[in-house]
Amino acid sequence: MTGRKLASAASVALVLCGATAMAHHSLSGVYDIRGSGEVTGTIVKVEFVNPHGAMTLAVPNADGTTTEWVMTTGSANTLQSLGFGQGGPNTVIAGDVVTIGYFPARNGKPLGFIRSITLANSTRVEFEIE
Repeated sequence: MTGRKLASAASVALVLCGATAMAHHSLSGVYDIRGSGEVTGTIVKVEFVNPHGAMTLAVPNADGTTTEWVMTTGSANTLQSLGFGQGGPNTVIAGDVVTIGYFPARNGKPLGFIRSITLANSTRVEFEIE
């Protein structure tokens, strides 16, 4: 009898965990993961939060104007493991000039999911897809 109760409890837990996992959005729903782009600009703002961080980048246009791009990153934990934040070797701050390789937004807006970032000191950091 105890075995059946344990099996039932485990089944309920699996169903609940599955529902939570399905609630997380699909990367390919927002970004074209078969596409790619690259921009160079100055970091305006950095937000390393969960579930995804973001870097806002001022990218100069040919006509002298600038476009602010929002580049989505992985989680704060992933960024920390890559050396970003709190004095890590790859920490970026407002004013840094970087080049970002990204998956473009499907809607064509200046939004991307970071695939790689090349820092001002020429260090290139590759991001894994979460």
